[in-house]
Formats: sequence, C-alpha cells, structure tokens
Amino acid sequence: MQGFNNNVALVTGALSGIGLAAAERLHTDGAQVILTDLADPADPKVAAILANFGERARYIRLNVANEDDWNAARANVEAHEKQLDILVHNAGTSGNGYIDTIAFSEWRKVQSINVDGIFLGTKAFTSLMSASGKARKGGSSIVIVSSMLGLVGFANVSAYCASKGAARLFTKSAAVEFASREMPIRVNSVHPGFVATPLTLSGLKEIASENGLPNADTLITELNKTTPMGRMGDSEEIAAAIAFLCSTDSSYITGSELVVDGGYTAR
Repeated sequence: MQGFNNNVALVTGALSGIGLAAAERLHTDGAQVILTDLADPADPKVAAILANFGERARYIRLNVANEDDWNAARANVEAHEKQLDILVHNAGTSGNGYIDTIAFSEWRKVQSINVDGIFLGTKAFTSLMSASGKARKGGSSIVIVSSMLGLVGFANVSAYCASKGAARLFTKSAAVEFASREMPIRVNSVHPGFVATPLTLSGLKEIASENGLPNADTLITELNKTTPMGRMGDSEEIAAAIAFLCSTDSSYITGSELVVDGGYTAR
C-alpha cells in the first residue's frame, strides 16, 4: 500500500480504541498526525501517548459537537501545517436504552457527537482539504467511522443505530457533492462489527448490568457465536481498513462503505 509521506492527517477520538489505532497506523506509514480528543493538553495521558509517537505528531483538544472548536482546529492547522490531506471522523459515543425509556437528552447527545460532529468537521475543513487534494492522486480523503449497526438494526441501541445510519448516508451525499463540484475530496465510510474497544466493552457492561448479569462475559460469548468468524475484532484491523481508504491506492473509491465485521452482516 502507498505510504503517507508528506501527508497531514487529523484523527478525532484519537486517545483510545480505533482512533488511536488509526493514528498509529497512519503515523507508522509516514503521515504527520494530529490527534484530537476531549482530554486537556496538560493531561499526563496525552503526553504519554505522544511520547510513543515521537516525531510528526501533536495533539489538539477538540469537542466534535462544538462548532467553535472545529473552527479553532481549522485555524490551528492552517497556521501550522497549512494543509490537511486526511480527516478521520472516529469520535463517537454509544447510547443504550429502549425507545420508550431512553431520555430525549441522551438521544440528542448521541446524535450531536456521532452525526453533528461529522458535519461540523467536514464543513470546517472542506476548503483546506480541497486545496490540499489538488496535489494528491484521487484527492484528499475523509474517512467516516460508522458501524455495522448503521446497516442493520439491533435492540436497545436505537439512538446509536440511527446516528450510524445517518453517518453512512452523509458519507454518500458528501462524496457525490464534492465530486459534482469538482472538489478533490473523497469520502468513504468504514463499518466495524463488534470490536473490543473501551467504548464497546463499556456498553456491553452496561447492558449486562441492566439485565442482571454479573459481567459482560456471557454477552461477549453470545456475540462471538453470532459472528461467522467467531470472535470480536481488534482496533488494528479496523485501522488497516481506514488506512486503505486514506491512501492513494483507493484513489477511485468514493461514497463507498467498507464493512469490517467478521461476516456478521453477511448472514
């Protein structure tokens, strides 16, 4: 696969899980990476993670649901790197609860992070990515981390499913819009299945507690049984798919959905 030398990438939700794995993969393959998340820049966790990257990496605090934060991030990147070739929309949250019991405030929180954040970030960086994409085969690349639950329904997570379905169709609409306007920006979505990330494991623990189970082990066993490959995925496997869609090897791919779910939705 083509590397990312001289490319600048920004990854949201980059301090853990899929976001961190994606940032590490892009950095390993040559990109200059801007990690973003909610932690304060002075948080020791940030320094520890950046130390593992060494050169070509820095951190910006970013609340993806806040338009002012996105505008500040754009100004920051314009001032420092002066280009953005890759944008990975990974930041997200889950939202468990039956339709008749979930609070509207919780519903809105899920949508604001999982949907509004993607729109605001894409809007903020459209101009810079269009300019950067002129010098790159296939153009700049936006990768949106949706979910297999943006393709199929699942009980008790209607807010999450709705948000990930919205992310899927925003991807396609943005891809068609940029192409029709002759703007060199590709937009694709990745749809992970059950992946052993902190967010997924936390959600499973919550569901287990709500159902009177001592831990999430039983749920994980059942999920493994329903996945043809018989296991949960790991963050590095999703990061590899993200890296492909970010690379010039995918220069003729836009508006697509890459499902990485161990065969779950193929049943």
